[in-house]
Amino acid sequence: MAFDSIIRGGTVATASDTFSCDVGIAGGRIAALGHDLGEAGRIIDATGQLVLPGGIDSHVHISQPSGPGIVMADDFESATRAAAFGGNTTVLPFCMQERGHSLRQAVRDYHAKADGNCYIDVSFHLIISDPTDQVLGQELPALIKDGYSSFKVFMTYEDLALSDRQILEVMSVARETGALVMVHAENFDAIRFLTDRLERAGKTAPHFHGSSRPIPVEREATHRAITLAELIDVPVMIVHVSNREAMEEIRRAQQRGLKVFGETCPQYLVLTEKDMEGLNMEGTKYVCSPPPRDVASQQACWEGLQQGVFSVFSSDHCPFRYDEQGKLAPKGRTSFRWVPNGIPGIETRLPILFSEGVVKGRIDLNRFVALSATNHARTYGLYPRKGTIAVGADADIAIWNPVREVVISQDILHHGSDYTPYEGIRVTGWPVTMLVRGEIVVDDGKLVGRKGAGQHLARDPVTPPKMTLAQ
Repeated sequence: MAFDSIIRGGTVATASDTFSCDVGIAGGRIAALGHDLGEAGRIIDATGQLVLPGGIDSHVHISQPSGPGIVMADDFESATRAAAFGGNTTVLPFCMQERGHSLRQAVRDYHAKADGNCYIDVSFHLIISDPTDQVLGQELPALIKDGYSSFKVFMTYEDLALSDRQILEVMSVARETGALVMVHAENFDAIRFLTDRLERAGKTAPHFHGSSRPIPVEREATHRAITLAELIDVPVMIVHVSNREAMEEIRRAQQRGLKVFGETCPQYLVLTEKDMEGLNMEGTKYVCSPPPRDVASQQACWEGLQQGVFSVFSSDHCPFRYDEQGKLAPKGRTSFRWVPNGIPGIETRLPILFSEGVVKGRIDLNRFVALSATNHARTYGLYPRKGTIAVGADADIAIWNPVREVVISQDILHHGSDYTPYEGIRVTGWPVTMLVRGEIVVDDGKLVGRKGAGQHLARDPVTPPKMTLAQ
């Protein structure tokens, strides 16, 4: 058989196995695994390196409306470029419905932003902010049938938070159509009460953002979201979990046999609430929701990853600029209340997990693959086309130098933000060459891919498998 490319000499790892073999690629797919595969139009030498499934980041925000005077720092060109440099071959951003607007029109508008601008593949989640009869009865079921088989609901934020009744209505549609519901679990009324009280006391500096969203706010909402999902008997993903109490709510639900899944993110492994205490407004660079917690919460999140409570590890990339139309805007509003909630992380997610997890012995290489790619593909209806190295799968491959040491710095990153919250963190292990459907996007640290080569992926409605420690 003639191959377009052969990756030779590397160590291949999947979510279940690690082995030495060559990878033959033809027609954009993996065509053979073995030794002595012959010749090809292109030979990629991976001697001494790891050959892994391309990362899938299933929680990113790109070109999303963010409020008056605030501009998100990444469009699809910059975000997918940064994602590729960070070891990713697919990202799942959110198409957000604004209140009073059609969900179907929001999808059309979002495609217009992405079409022709992506270096890697994308697949859209939906955000439901206005579950009208039209949306619930017609638009949402039709969109799920068209391949938008996951959507997110919020329990907080003005113009996004849904009531419990509305969440139940949306979950009912998910049950009827086989979609997966993602939940941002924080108690909106509690946050508003605490924020008002802090401001009356003159406590408006960025680090009080954490005080306005303490752990009980997240724990209660997590429990409530699980309860609502149990009433409807629908799978639910609790996203960006930051602490032990919320993690334990998910664990208890899983032990009772409920279809409840969990996600955590890099900010909850390496940042803490003290990072928001920077001089002047520097602390705004670390403001996200839920906020970073303490060292004990970091350990709890690692336990969730190690023990299978969290099945996916995402960036929650939500990038703003610090100096311009971002973290300090609108100008004149100095309270933490007005700081856009979100930090960049699409390029640093995997190096942080590899270094802090695999290199430091917290997780093994196979669990790294599961948390970074395979479980995302399984959960969101992309497997086995994506998320693994197997004959017939898309040749989405990340070649890693497992011993390369890098100090994370804004100067070396490719996102649209003007800072990284992970500045100065030293990591071991870095992705060096990236292939999407057999075509090289990043070659030995240089961008060679074509803008517009990335495709949008429709997904079949699926019920995620029960995650086990082996996965």
